[in-house]
Amino acid sequence: MAAPASALPLPAVRHTTPAAALARRALSLVVVHGILIAGAIFILLPFVWMLITSIKSPSEIFAVDFSLWPKHFSAVENYGRALSKVPLLRFALNGVIVCAGILLVQVLVAVPCAYALAKLRFPGRAALLALVLMGLCIPIQVPALPLYMGLAELGLLNTYFAIMMPFFLSVFAIFLFRQFFKSYPDEIIHAARLDGMSEFEIVWVIVVPSAWPAIAAFAVFSIVAHWNDLYWPLIVISDTNLATPPLGMMFFADAETGSNYGALTAAATVLTAPLVIAFLIARRRFIDGITMTGIK
Repeated sequence: MAAPASALPLPAVRHTTPAAALARRALSLVVVHGILIAGAIFILLPFVWMLITSIKSPSEIFAVDFSLWPKHFSAVENYGRALSKVPLLRFALNGVIVCAGILLVQVLVAVPCAYALAKLRFPGRAALLALVLMGLCIPIQVPALPLYMGLAELGLLNTYFAIMMPFFLSVFAIFLFRQFFKSYPDEIIHAARLDGMSEFEIVWVIVVPSAWPAIAAFAVFSIVAHWNDLYWPLIVISDTNLATPPLGMMFFADAETGSNYGALTAAATVLTAPLVIAFLIARRRFIDGITMTGIK
């Protein structure tokens, strides 16, 4: 016969002392932060190397003995040569104009489209959303040739418009804003409609002010992508005065024949600094836009 339940031996219960729990928690924090610090070092090391190389003399850059910190500073010479050989500040200004123009039109187009897909009911909405998702899979290289031919026929090559036009419609922005607008309370929108507000006023007066974190997050993605874009400007731009930062670096490398790495890294530092500063300014909004799941 089976022994009664009361006679069965009870399993041993492990009692975790507060000291052991604290030690285990401290160990997990050390491991997690160690991995994060290692990843941060891996990501930041090229930027640190670029900055240090930009203040080294040519003899130290190619020296056999490795030295992280320069013995003789050549920052004035390297940065002066970088700024005098080619118009780096003009390249940076072109990058600002192109990125700002693209971002402005992208937001103006994407916000109403995303609101319509998220809050309005109309035939074919699911099909339009499917087309938006399919648009995420099409790289710029696919329509590059017909776009180039069209701009050439219209005589618009070597213009700011030629650089910006293919990116005015961002399907990624439509998808991102739609995900944010779907979490916006329908009660507020219905109340605004009862007050006599049009859909246009609801979008720009009520919904958009609460969507600034999402817009800031997209702005970081857009600015980084188009500031670093080389493929399309290389196709439609041959005028040095209209060159964007990556294309300008190519012109600088041609001017320097790729031999003066101190001046090259100084130029790269000058053209990278605005992007880093812009991200540091918008980092809080960027994190909010990425992590936000709805209206609090």
